[in-house]
Amino acid sequence: MTTKHKHDTPILVTGAAGAVGGIGRNLTKFLLARGHKVRALVRREDERAEALRRLGAEVVEGDLTDLASMHRAIEGCERIYFGMSVSAAYLEATINTAAVARHHGVEAFVNMSQMTVTQMSISETTDSPQHKLHWLAEQALSWSGLPVVTVRPTVFLEGFFLQLAAPGVRASDELALPMGGGKTSPISAVDVARAVAVILDDPPPHIGQIYDLTGPESADLDHYARVFSEALGRRIRYRDVPLPAWSESLRQARFPEHLVRHLSAMAELTRQGRYDRMTDTVCKLTGEVPTNMRDFVKLHAAEFKQR
Repeated sequence: MTTKHKHDTPILVTGAAGAVGGIGRNLTKFLLARGHKVRALVRREDERAEALRRLGAEVVEGDLTDLASMHRAIEGCERIYFGMSVSAAYLEATINTAAVARHHGVEAFVNMSQMTVTQMSISETTDSPQHKLHWLAEQALSWSGLPVVTVRPTVFLEGFFLQLAAPGVRASDELALPMGGGKTSPISAVDVARAVAVILDDPPPHIGQIYDLTGPESADLDHYARVFSEALGRRIRYRDVPLPAWSESLRQARFPEHLVRHLSAMAELTRQGRYDRMTDTVCKLTGEVPTNMRDFVKLHAAEFKQR
C-alpha cells in the first residue's frame, strides 16, 4: 500500500531512537500519522532503528557532532526537530546541526530545550552543567538567523517518576526522591511530542516563539504519592532522601557524572520551588489536556509492580 504524504520533503527527527523521554520516537509516529515523510536520525543500527523503519520512517545513521553525518541527514529536509539526551557534547551538537541546517536553508528548526532556561540569564545559571549548555545553545540559535521555535518542557514523567522512582516503588512502596516539600508539574514526553508535531505540521505561525510546557497540575511529592496509591491500589509513601546519598546512588548505578550533576541540580531546584510552574500551552497547541500522574501511573503499572 502506498502512503500518501502531505509533502515531498521529509522532516528530520534527531534522537529518534533515544531512550530519555522518548520524544523522538513519539514525534516520528505522530508526524507519520499526519501524512509527513520522516527521516529519523539514529546513532546506530539496532532493533530500535528497525522499529522506526516498520513505522514507515527513513532511517539515517549518524552523529550530531559530525559534519558529514549532518549533511547526509539534513540535505533534502526543510524542517528539523533537534533534541539530544543529556550530554557534555550538547552545545557542540547544537551548533554543528544549526550550521549545517543554515547551509541547507531549512524553513523551521524546532529546538528542544528545558524550562529552567526561562529563569536563567547572562548572570544567572544553575549548578547543572546541562542547564548552562541549554542556555548557551539558545543564545547561539538566536544569533544564527535560523527560523527557530524553542520548546521548554518541565520535568518528564518518564524520567524522575518512572526511570528513577520505579525501583523504590517496586521494592518498598516508596517514592524515594530528594525533593523536599517542593512542588513540580511533570509532563509526559508523549504530550511534548504531540505539541512538537503540531508545530512541525505548520511551522510559520510558530517561528520565533518560545513554548513552556508543563503537565496539568503542580503538586508536592506527598500528593503524588497519594496519586500512586490510588492508581496502584496499595499504599505508596513519599520519603525525602538526602540529596548527597541519592546522587551517590546514581554514580553507583554508573550514571555519567554530567548526568548526575544535572539530575541533582534539578532535585535541589525542586526543593527550592523552582519547578512549581504551570502553563496551559500543551492544551492550546494540541487541543488536548496533558497526561496526569494518575493516568501515567496506571499506564505503566507493570513497571511499579511489587517484586
